[in-house]
Amino acid sequence: MEAILKLFGEYFFQFYKMSGYDRVLRTLGGNLMEFIENLDALHSYLALSYQEMHAPSFRVERGADGKMFLHYYSDRSGLCHIVPGIIEAVAKDFFDIEVTMDILDMNEEVEMTGKKEHVVFLKAYRKKRKAKSKRLQDSQGIERDQEALQAAFLRMKEKYLNVSACPVKKHHWDVVRSIVMFGKDKRVPIYPERLWIEEKTFCNAFPFHIVFDESLQVKQAGIQLDEYFSIIHPQVTFNIFSICKFINSQFVLKTRREMMPTTLKFRGNNSLLSCQMIWMESVQCMVYLCSLKLRSLYEDLILLNQQRLAKIELSNQLEMKKKEELRVLSKHLATEKNKTETLLYAMLPKHVANQLREGEFKSCTILFSDVVTFTDIRAACEPIHIVNMLNSMYSKFDRLTSVHAVYKVETIGDAYMVVEGVPVPTGSHAQRVANFALGMRISAKEVMNPVTGEPIQIRVGIHTGSVLAGVVGDKMPQYCLFGDTVNTASRMESHGLPNKVHLSPTAYRYALKNQGFEIIERGEIEVKGKGKMTTYFLIQNLNATEDEIMGRSKTPLDHKGKQKREALPLVLSSFSTNHLRYV
Repeated sequence: MEAILKLFGEYFFQFYKMSGYDRVLRTLGGNLMEFIENLDALHSYLALSYQEMHAPSFRVERGADGKMFLHYYSDRSGLCHIVPGIIEAVAKDFFDIEVTMDILDMNEEVEMTGKKEHVVFLKAYRKKRKAKSKRLQDSQGIERDQEALQAAFLRMKEKYLNVSACPVKKHHWDVVRSIVMFGKDKRVPIYPERLWIEEKTFCNAFPFHIVFDESLQVKQAGIQLDEYFSIIHPQVTFNIFSICKFINSQFVLKTRREMMPTTLKFRGNNSLLSCQMIWMESVQCMVYLCSLKLRSLYEDLILLNQQRLAKIELSNQLEMKKKEELRVLSKHLATEKNKTETLLYAMLPKHVANQLREGEFKSCTILFSDVVTFTDIRAACEPIHIVNMLNSMYSKFDRLTSVHAVYKVETIGDAYMVVEGVPVPTGSHAQRVANFALGMRISAKEVMNPVTGEPIQIRVGIHTGSVLAGVVGDKMPQYCLFGDTVNTASRMESHGLPNKVHLSPTAYRYALKNQGFEIIERGEIEVKGKGKMTTYFLIQNLNATEDEIMGRSKTPLDHKGKQKREALPLVLSSFSTNHLRYV
């Protein structure tokens, strides 16, 4: 698990860099030491920006022998192994050096916010091996080197564990020297015998400095520091021990509201002190050099406005990106639409294709049919027998579509579907479909069941209603119908009886009633997804003979025996049935 977390740290750094934040990271320092020392400041800023973030804390300790110890604090245990992956990746990428971060100690400490995981890392440089012409030493010599290295590491770990947990600086001039000599060659500063600055001048230069001792007693004001202030950052217990541990961090103190004057207590303003702690070994006191920041409503508004401007800028960038993506998608859509239109116009006359592309039809009639017990037949027969049966049935049904001028939509397995009234509206669409259904029932008697040798039985369902139609798709453009009419027609078929033509109440009342057909009422039934419905059975056409229904006369008939089919559906009949589907 440790290896996985370390690899995650390396990957996270690369991801952060590729996301364009490498310039932000490079500002943390000109070398690896400065980078590590500023890690805590970076996480403090992130925690301020993202309130839900549980940011870890870091502090750097320099050993007497020049070693560097990195202290890691986090209220989420088990994630410390990510740190070596990030630090080693930063050292290699930013500073072209190879280091290792080894764990010296790992424990839990109780701080102001509760228990925190405390891990101590030792930074060590990894030596680069130079190419040699000779072979490496034998395995025995390598083992001796490894044993010596392990022993040295154990001695260093033991030495560290014996060091006081409250590290201090040798002299406060060390801090001054590090500030003055930042980024320059290290030179030995000249320490004066006495400080050439008057107390008054010093207090005027640093009007808000505080000097307190180990008991947090403010020497100059004579007050108890922790009675008047609380620590905002870092989140540690307010005592000299915790302050010494984070002496390299920036401390932010906040005045306690209950200790403020009555005139300021209810104004909502809090004083924030922000600067560096410096331990003065000679007098055993801590000096806090800071600037006083009175937080007012005006400054809060400025801060909120800057945050708002940043959010607006980010939103504008995202909007521009989305607009560009939408423009590209619109361009691709127009290209594909042109391809679809070109293909459709190549297959049909342009005026016919335009009628097919879109339209809402107030009234049409849809028919579904299937073979009763087809599943049992399929299970008991060879595939070739099923193919022969379906081919014989479909051939007879296809001939009837020309007889009654209805359009075959598709066949799926044993299911057969036709429609009339789309795309050219006709006043007799229900009568045409009804005559076609009667012909299907007669034709089914001529198709034999390969299992029993007897004629097959079919169920037929019919419904009349409105649909929305249009051409969809680009690979194989299909003329699709959408609406509840399709679903209801399918329900009429599935709730029908063998060798019966099942009519919905709409098909009966508004299309076939008093149109020369014999129709009987089935009664009220429960239809899936529709509730209770009163349905009907179509028995026969009272004005047409069986030969006329089957198209054995010279002129194809509708229910009146005279009307012929319009030209457009005949054109559509030459358009492959695979291009017309209904949903």
